[in-house]
Amino acid sequence: MRDFLLFKSFVSIDALILFYYVGAIVLPFFAWYLLRFLLGKFSFFKEQFEMGKKILFTLLPLKQKVFIILLFTCCFLFMELLWRMMFEFLIAFMQMRDAL
Repeated sequence: MRDFLLFKSFVSIDALILFYYVGAIVLPFFAWYLLRFLLGKFSFFKEQFEMGKKILFTLLPLKQKVFIILLFTCCFLFMELLWRMMFEFLIAFMQMRDAL
């Protein structure tokens, strides 16, 4: 405990792993909640969102609808991959610091 209080022992790697999992799981839900909150709070956003959704999904053929959904899914997975790579870099940096 003394080493922890005197900063001779670091908790950075454990904290980074915790923050990674919290971010990877919580941030998508938080973004969805924020969208729902903004749509409920500001009627202008809700009207524009509903009109855009209606126009997009009534005018587009099924093939393009599937493409948009797949594109969104790929973007989401790429975002999660970048989140993971950022934390791997930070953990590797902390391990290099410990080795030196």
